[in-house]
Amino acid sequence: MSWDAVYRFVQRIPRGKVLTYGALARTLRLPGGARTAGRAMAATPSGKGIPWHRVIGDHGKILIRGPYALLQKKLLESEGVKFTEFRVDLRRHLWQPRKATPLKDKTARQRVRK
Repeated sequence: MSWDAVYRFVQRIPRGKVLTYGALARTLRLPGGARTAGRAMAATPSGKGIPWHRVIGDHGKILIRGPYALLQKKLLESEGVKFTEFRVDLRRHLWQPRKATPLKDKTARQRVRK
């Protein structure tokens, strides 16, 4: 399975913001939900500029273990993300992606403006 669509979407998450695995899965309609999003993030290729560290668990929790959990926390803190222990303040840092507007609706609105 190719994770390209997941990686392109994750690249849109701004610095200092995070998205949960569940929200990522719902937005992209991934079969298997948050677990599938987690698998995609675990398979992120290095050196491609994909900010894997901006995808976190429910309730702002860092779910990966070992040295990568500390790396994820350090990377997020370097972007200004605030923590309480290993939880991100989601009220402050949760990214709310804009809903995509269907092309036909956008075209119709442009015609109305003219």
